Amino acid sequence: MNAPTSPPSPSTTVSSVTAPVRFWADLSAREFAARQASGLAAQTIAVLPVAAIEQHGPHLPLSVDATLLQGVIAAALPLLPADLPVLFLPPQNVGLSTEHSRFAGTLTLSPPTVLALWTEIGHCVARAGVKKLLLFNGHGGQVSVMDIVARELRAQCDLLVYGASWFSLPLPDEVQGLFSATEHRFGIHAGEIETSMMLHLAPERVAMHEARDFHSSAQDRAARYAIVGNGKSAKLGWQMQDYHRAGAVGNAAAASAAKGRALVEAAAQQLALLLQELHALPLGTLAPGPDFGAGA
Repeated sequence: MNAPTSPPSPSTTVSSVTAPVRFWADLSAREFAARQASGLAAQTIAVLPVAAIEQHGPHLPLSVDATLLQGVIAAALPLLPADLPVLFLPPQNVGLSTEHSRFAGTLTLSPPTVLALWTEIGHCVARAGVKKLLLFNGHGGQVSVMDIVARELRAQCDLLVYGASWFSLPLPDEVQGLFSATEHRFGIHAGEIETSMMLHLAPERVAMHEARDFHSSAQDRAARYAIVGNGKSAKLGWQMQDYHRAGAVGNAAAASAAKGRALVEAAAQQLALLLQELHALPLGTLAPGPDFGAGA
């Protein structure tokens, strides 16, 4: 016989009843139907976290992009207003990582597979009566995929779709200033920024004795070529070993958990603000069709 348990305290009971559901998979089909009937589904923002499982040099695990993305989301959840209708979809942690495919352990889908997968998830979101979708990304190599999926879902489902990456969110100057301009530009993979965040979120998975200043070949091109090297006018079709044979770039040796915590918390605050702005954004942002007689 099980031992009797004490009844929950009043505070526990209240919080369990009033705490908003934040994860799509925690709802039942009946609850979704009720949301559709009440109009709540049409007001809801669905968030699809997309990351990657790929090599991150000799000092970090394959899980970096997924760990950082979920760390920012977890830090943002307590910052969301209780009445903000947001549902986080199951994270898609294997994405497009073909640029890392020559490094052992990397998992990657092909571009057509990623496009089809994310688009079909978007179709499911639309069928549930949800009108707004945020693709929230943790891997720089698939920003262009988000752009394509967002436009396809707008065309096919009339979904209002935005794509954003945690690293593209506007961060306060004091947080940006924790890292040099050189690191922001060239330390794009397993450098000081990502290593600092991992030291905050999963320090047991960081091998700091393997961390060093990984010099990027892009720095050499920037010094020699005005157009090819300026980082804006022309873009190289690259694989990671083209930047550094060890699979990392940036000064990982300068990383610290304190810097990582500041970055995670700042990104979380911006994600919370982004979701509130998306909630306020009218569905009329999307026009139903052309109107050549419309005024200015």
